[in-house]
Amino acid sequence: MRYTDFDQRLVALDALPVHRGRIMRVWLQGQALDHGTRRRQSEHFLPLALRNAVPALTAELDGLARVRAEHTGNDGSRLLVELADGQMVESVLLPRDGLCVSTQVGCAVGCRFCMTGKSGLIRQITSMEILAQVVLARRLRAVKKVVFMGMGEPAHNLDNVLEAIDLLGTEGNIGHKNLVFSTVGDRRVFDALPRQRIKPALALSLHTTKADLRAQLLPRAPKMTPEELVELGEAYARDTGYPIQYQWTLLKGVNDGDDELDAVVHLLKGKYGVLNLIPFNSLEGDDYQRPDLERIRDIVRYLHGRGVLTKVRNSAGQDVEAGCGQLRARAVETAHVIQVKRRS
Repeated sequence: MRYTDFDQRLVALDALPVHRGRIMRVWLQGQALDHGTRRRQSEHFLPLALRNAVPALTAELDGLARVRAEHTGNDGSRLLVELADGQMVESVLLPRDGLCVSTQVGCAVGCRFCMTGKSGLIRQITSMEILAQVVLARRLRAVKKVVFMGMGEPAHNLDNVLEAIDLLGTEGNIGHKNLVFSTVGDRRVFDALPRQRIKPALALSLHTTKADLRAQLLPRAPKMTPEELVELGEAYARDTGYPIQYQWTLLKGVNDGDDELDAVVHLLKGKYGVLNLIPFNSLEGDDYQRPDLERIRDIVRYLHGRGVLTKVRNSAGQDVEAGCGQLRARAVETAHVIQVKRRS
């Protein structure tokens, strides 16, 4: 279900724009669809046909997604979310009322260091399924920031993601700069975002300053050099007034050398952005390793000292073996084992 489909359902139930906006607002807050205001009960302002349809609409919305499992760690809770067709995605309750949502089941980019990328793309997630992740989280606690950094590449599901962002920035009561669109880099994103009513902040997966190495690490990302990516990011940052978040997964012996650091200074010094260093989650596989803690500290000191704002961001859920894609991978493997046992 996309939002446009649901909206047409409401129109058919005699709902005017004010009623449809009300329904979306209360749903996005995790409240009952017939939740009234402080001054008026729902029966005083919702059309009769809409009021009568509330139970069926509620069942349909609740059927979009459910929390299949919750894993609580030191840095927040990771939710394994099951969609109506049985496919699973992950959402993460982040510190300071943040939420990370998925935009696809699987991912087509195939990043070498990502568990999600190993499964390939299974299907797109609709705008209402994206929003349902926010609703599930808000039924557990407050959500004031939503980052589109979970499973999937948002640029490959652009229409659904932009529709979800628009609704969160209007009916969902989330500030525009607290909506963060993460991408490996796609020219369609830089064409589309400036034209949107709600312009989200932008996170760009950089990972290296070397074009050939980036092509190896992100084999199916659009052919764009790091310089081109930063140039496009800088233009968007200056247009919106939101700094770009440049994402850099630290891989020992791969992209943590002194040559990379010097190139980072040349590439990012003076730019309106911040470099987020993400030490590799070693639980995701044995192909790569994270640098030693002291090396990470040296990198931060070196870049800070040369004018590049740098922060270390650990992938949420590592302490409970629930880094990105791991919960879904384990659940799928368990289901496969059970199925094989039943057949035997």
